[in-house]
Amino acid sequence: MFRYFPGVLALAGALALAGCDDLVTEDPPTKPQARPNAMVRAPQPSGPSEASQDLARYYSRLENDLVVQGLMRRDGGGVDTPFTDNDLLRNFVRIGFFEEYQRDKGLLPSQSGPVAIKKWTGPVRIGVEFGRNVPADVKSSERARVAAYASRLARITGHPITVSNASPNFVVLFMSNDDRAQSRARALEVIPAIAKSNLAIITNLPRSTQCFVISAGVRSENDLGVALAYIRSELTDLQRLACIHEEIAQGLGLTNDSPRARPSIFNDDEEFALLTTHDEMLLEALYNPALKPGMGLEEARPILRRLFEKGAS
Repeated sequence: MFRYFPGVLALAGALALAGCDDLVTEDPPTKPQARPNAMVRAPQPSGPSEASQDLARYYSRLENDLVVQGLMRRDGGGVDTPFTDNDLLRNFVRIGFFEEYQRDKGLLPSQSGPVAIKKWTGPVRIGVEFGRNVPADVKSSERARVAAYASRLARITGHPITVSNASPNFVVLFMSNDDRAQSRARALEVIPAIAKSNLAIITNLPRSTQCFVISAGVRSENDLGVALAYIRSELTDLQRLACIHEEIAQGLGLTNDSPRARPSIFNDDEEFALLTTHDEMLLEALYNPALKPGMGLEEARPILRRLFEKGAS
């Protein structure tokens, strides 16, 4: 039987709602189920609701506004975004050791000090699932993009990260606004001990939130072993890809954001849509064997300094 420990909820949104809130065990946990429940087999609807169509129009306008401002970059950073080993160390500390929101307090800002490192030690098996209202073309494209990104993350981290719908422990849901009941049911299957406050976010998502991820420990509080990412299907093609990049990366253990992180997706300013070279170096450091789950900041700081002095340009 699985035992669930406090985990992390990270949200991403338009200009931008992102951060972390802790998952609280409220009921006796049980082993997560690998398959969607019977609701997935319900009859297909005739088309998206007006609410879903309104969301799609809103997100399309939003992307246009951001791109016109030079945001949502896909270049990974360039000569205009230099960074040093000291920048990497500072940003890793803020993103990997601090929490943006208070535990079990919704979106109240956190005022706590540094927490311990969270990371996966076992293989990450990503399952890609869709709401019954998600269009077929979205299903085809997102399966391929999650698979490509998983391969990239495995190369970066040196950690086993694969896409598999056989006993997945990191479930990525693409859901429309019309799939809220299905989303709630699937979340309870993936993380049976999910806190009521986190479950409420899934079924009553504000328009400002485009996607989120919940991750939790199963062997110890900081040894991550289960995660659930939620991505709105009404998003534009680029927004969905940005959510894939951010939520899966955050689900691996880099759960906070920092306004000083640049070039980075771990920043609320929306300048970069996709994982950058800077972000790759943070993930590579997190999954270096020298850093252990549960390690505190002061113990980890000299290790991180050596890693970044060696790897930063």
